[in-house]
Amino acid sequence: LPHFDVMAMREKTAENCRWVHFGSGNIFRAYLGAKMQDLLDRQLAEEGIVVGEGFDWEMIEKGYHKFDNLSIDVTLKGDGTVEKRILASIAEALRCSTQLPAEWERMSDIFCNPALQMASFTITEKGYSITAPFVQEDIPRGPEKCITICCMVTALIYKRFLANAFPVAIVSMDNCSRNGEKLRNAIVSIANKWNEMGFVSDDFIAYLTDEQKVSFPWSMIDKITPRPDPSVCRMLQDDGFADAEVVVTSCHSYVSSFVNTEECEYLVIEDNFPNGRPALDKVGVYFTDRDTVTKVERMKVCTCLNPLHTAMSIAGCLLGYNKISDEMKDPDIVSYIRKLGYKEGLPVVTDPGIISPKSFIDDVVNKRLPNPFMPDTPQRIATDTSQKLAIRFGETVKSYLANPSLDVMDLKCIPFACASWIRYLLAVNDDGAAFEPSPDPLLDSARADISGVSFGTDIADDDLDRILARTDIWGYDLGASKLKPAVVSAFRKMNKGPHAVRKTLEETVRE
Repeated sequence: LPHFDVMAMREKTAENCRWVHFGSGNIFRAYLGAKMQDLLDRQLAEEGIVVGEGFDWEMIEKGYHKFDNLSIDVTLKGDGTVEKRILASIAEALRCSTQLPAEWERMSDIFCNPALQMASFTITEKGYSITAPFVQEDIPRGPEKCITICCMVTALIYKRFLANAFPVAIVSMDNCSRNGEKLRNAIVSIANKWNEMGFVSDDFIAYLTDEQKVSFPWSMIDKITPRPDPSVCRMLQDDGFADAEVVVTSCHSYVSSFVNTEECEYLVIEDNFPNGRPALDKVGVYFTDRDTVTKVERMKVCTCLNPLHTAMSIAGCLLGYNKISDEMKDPDIVSYIRKLGYKEGLPVVTDPGIISPKSFIDDVVNKRLPNPFMPDTPQRIATDTSQKLAIRFGETVKSYLANPSLDVMDLKCIPFACASWIRYLLAVNDDGAAFEPSPDPLLDSARADISGVSFGTDIADDDLDRILARTDIWGYDLGASKLKPAVVSAFRKMNKGPHAVRKTLEETVRE
């Protein structure tokens, strides 16, 4: 239960909101809301968070107002234990729209208050795109009538400028590279268009682009927070909790009175807050410089998490798995990703200094991936693999090639991973049965590159040349690299017929 006076917190937040957040989904409640609760429980803050939702208003009505802005945070641990607590740190939940006068006025008051330190976002990377037709149609409506999230936030920052140009930090916490830059580009682009149209002044543009006034810190967030799980719902109902049903909104959001999440979490934020910030550094959030944020992300994406995820997912699809946690019961797959991470990745890892790369992999392999409560599937992770191979494997290969003390020919798991994706393109699993590949924008063109290859037959030395030459997939010309023979050899072995993928995997992890 909360260790603070909830009503007193709400009253103080109504007077002086210091943190407003946009995006009312599960990652907000389970991570940011929980961190705010930690601060309140430890008397390190007096105000809570106000959350605004500009896309799916039903989230506010059915996930917040229905439960008096309270929720149950269910932490699903890798050892099978469960931790439950009541989250009460969300003081208000608002539908963010210029078309709802009362709620828009309240959001405007928050932005005009000098106390506001931070406006943060988890609206997904798509939320920052202003090239979509509906956003382009919205910009000419101006600050008073706009309806899309980035336009409305720009309008709210403009209100803060008019109030007295108070400083503020505008912080993306979405899981995408250079997130602060993406958010800044969107807001500044909208403001510049409004300036051209006569809606806002040159002085506002100067305010918005002055980092001493309005900052856009970069961040790296990592915490798996899937949609509310039916098994967790049943567990809560067995405990006597009556309101655990999961509702699907008309916008296809999954919402309930509870959120379920993993125990591991990382949030690293560039420490650039011109009006101060909540003491999140006291509850496990890292604050550092922009370069270190970038290094942490590179560590995760290029070495410590994403390559392991992708490698095991492609192998899992071929070997007939439907759950990541089930794959972690397979000794060959566990040996595969451990060798990929510890032996092949760590020698060239980007070490950010504030988080140990080895400890990060330890958590991934020992806690996160084996967690039976995390209902993730290899099929979901295998989505868009063509867009991921360059960063998840290509960067490690380039690092080996650039380091004279390392021999790229020592790599065994990366060639297997590359070959296994080509084998995956045949859409035949290791038992010889057809399967449906996950969506991928380059699926058709990649399969066309190996149209002369079929399951269970040998290949000529040049049959893979077209696919291996795809720099848009690998990030470099794999066909012209020293790794080509290893990739071709691995593919040849795993395409011999049923159970050849398993046999090749066994050989790879024992090399």
